[in-house]
Amino acid sequence: MDGRDLVRSVKAVGSTGAAQGLRTVRAAWRRRRADAAGLPRRGAERARVPGPVQDVEPGPGGGVVRFDRSELRIMVAVSGAVFWGWDGAGPEPSYALAGRCPEPDPRAVLEPDKDGGWRVVAERVTVAVSRHGAVEVRTPGGVILRRDLPPRWWEPVAGGAARWMQRSEVAADARFFGLGGRAAGPRLRDGTYRLWNTDPGRPFAPGDDPLYITMPVQMVVADAATHLVFHDTSWDGTVALREGEEGAGSGHDRAGTCELRMDGGPLRCWVMVGTPARVLHAWVSLAGAPALPPAWALGHHHARWGFGSEQEVRRIVAGYQERDLPLDAVHLDIDHYDAHQVFTVDRERFPGLPALAADLRRDGIRLVSIVDAAVKAEPGNAVYDRGVAENAFVRDASGRAVRSVVWPGDSVHPDFTDARVRQWWGGLYEERLAQGFAGFWHDMNEPTSFTAFGESTLPRSARHSLEGRGGDHREAHNVYALGMARAAYEGLRHLVPQERPFLFSRSGWAGMQRYGGTWSGDVATGWPGLRASLSLVLGLGLCGVPYSGPDVGGFDGSPSPELYLRWFQLGAYLPLFRTHASPRAGRREPWEFGADVLEHARVALVERRRLSPYFMTLAHLAARTGAPYARPVWWGAPEDRALRDCEDTFLLGDCLLVAPVLDHGADRRAVQLPRGRWYDTVTEEAYEGPAQVLLDAPLSRIPVLARAGAVLPVLGEDGRLELEVWAPARGRTGGGLVVPDGGDGWDEPEVERYVTRWEETGVVVRRDGDDGTCEPGRPVRIRGLGAP
Repeated sequence: MDGRDLVRSVKAVGSTGAAQGLRTVRAAWRRRRADAAGLPRRGAERARVPGPVQDVEPGPGGGVVRFDRSELRIMVAVSGAVFWGWDGAGPEPSYALAGRCPEPDPRAVLEPDKDGGWRVVAERVTVAVSRHGAVEVRTPGGVILRRDLPPRWWEPVAGGAARWMQRSEVAADARFFGLGGRAAGPRLRDGTYRLWNTDPGRPFAPGDDPLYITMPVQMVVADAATHLVFHDTSWDGTVALREGEEGAGSGHDRAGTCELRMDGGPLRCWVMVGTPARVLHAWVSLAGAPALPPAWALGHHHARWGFGSEQEVRRIVAGYQERDLPLDAVHLDIDHYDAHQVFTVDRERFPGLPALAADLRRDGIRLVSIVDAAVKAEPGNAVYDRGVAENAFVRDASGRAVRSVVWPGDSVHPDFTDARVRQWWGGLYEERLAQGFAGFWHDMNEPTSFTAFGESTLPRSARHSLEGRGGDHREAHNVYALGMARAAYEGLRHLVPQERPFLFSRSGWAGMQRYGGTWSGDVATGWPGLRASLSLVLGLGLCGVPYSGPDVGGFDGSPSPELYLRWFQLGAYLPLFRTHASPRAGRREPWEFGADVLEHARVALVERRRLSPYFMTLAHLAARTGAPYARPVWWGAPEDRALRDCEDTFLLGDCLLVAPVLDHGADRRAVQLPRGRWYDTVTEEAYEGPAQVLLDAPLSRIPVLARAGAVLPVLGEDGRLELEVWAPARGRTGGGLVVPDGGDGWDEPEVERYVTRWEETGVVVRRDGDDGTCEPGRPVRIRGLGAP
């Protein structure tokens, strides 16, 4: 027995209460025994590398290069995406890919290269393979963007999964982004990042890693081009990054490096090259288009763990209505369940839930339900009994259902890597719909199990279907939440086929955007937590997950009025705008922070409502192109190094630049502007970029600037969609896209394209169509004409 774990066990019993503490102790020791009995012993290992080239076999879009001790399969798709896999690994099966593997490019041909190597030349990229297995990705002009050194494997002598390592070099000027939801970012500095979805078990801040969503997706931005790389394996691993240095050591550049170490799974990856917009478009073409949220989901959401009763929900909603504050959704946490059991209702505290939902909907407010992944393991619990009958739960190596400890106590977990189980679970949402819920947020699905020590998840030896292939939790852990989201999304598509599902999940993996979005999880209340909130949203957007947002005010603790307001002002410009807190935290309603904060929060809420057509347009464009709503300021100019290093400002679509206040006491802030003219949306003063400018940021607002020439769809005072046009600079043109959609259905509105320019009479706005240009057909308001 480990003495340290014994001490932790005693502490757990004393700190969490005897009953729950004993459960977490039993869970920890049970997990350790299960892994000791169910996992293969690694023992002695033998290392290998590919060795020299032996022969090649050309094929569609590339071919196979055979080495002495491995083989490399290369394929360039019609989209320009490049795939390669070692040891014969192909693109499928994959949890990340959406639908069929893309078609190979028939023009891409495997041909000899210099020094005994081989290469595949395509329109947008060249892939070169050295005679010892190094793989280079080059631009059409021959600039090397990425060089993967020959990989190494460590294979257990007795058999089992092989560990592997892949070391890569990138340009000295390159910067790393992505890897899922990282609190320290969005630019990823030198350090080691773990690829294992983790509930930290406490409110987190920028130094905490890993968090709830990790994924092996990197965007690397350099002067020559941007590239996105995805290593398609769901096993546990680490990514060690080191940025390069130009002019290091006698004037020579030092390359940036990325070292990926994985505990198993195939060594295969996809690479996409181009502009940020192009590589994300290629990525979501591969991994699936982001789900389009219903229009109401782009408004303001109010949540709390601990509303406690139907009367309290009505009181909060009445508070919004009495103060004329826009509200679009209310979220119920686990306290509305009967003893924390999923798909149940506490009839004493919420006796008339369907009537409450109907009353709220009449006022334009939707009710959203939490859904946990764990099921209370108790006969008489309807979900448990049905799950047992369906043989739906994750099992150990001996065939028994794996027991965990979550909010309802002793629990079991559905195996979401089994299509049959996903179908069963998706049908359970019929109960939630009957209660009047219109949307769902998934929690505790890393999956989390409370333990006194060790990892707070299921045993690594737990057995999963993995789509009939069979395997254990080492491979299934990171895709568990992805399977849960798929189950819910497909179930809702069947149960309510006429409406777009609204679903967001605390955990996930590559491809999760197909089923919805995510939120920050339990971000710490404090200024560092505010900064981490922006990092998470921007980083996830660069991984193809455009819909996300933080718990405004932080999950735990009591924010000061200033901190709450600055968080609220930031949240008003992020895709998911939601206040939320734990039972131990202070209130999160705007009127709880004083009259001044209330009025400033009202301005932010009204502006969010006014911009709702713009957010809907961004949602449609994200679903069609993969472009995130919230983008780093370098999005349109990745070659601008000053912008690449800017992490406290972001673009909202193409039209707006948002500069949140992230520091205590600040009433002015420096803003790095991209090229072009930008207007302060309040004062209409104009600024020319690229430049750094100092802008006023009083408590009443954060700096928001509009791009000259932009066409912004907004709600007019009469509630109709109108066009807010920011005057282009003289001699220049501008424009914008509008996708009018105020509904929740599946109709695909036409994209309206507008152009703006100066003529002798002033600024002219025209709609651009297949038959030429015409009058806009919508009310137009020109702004920026009075600016210098």
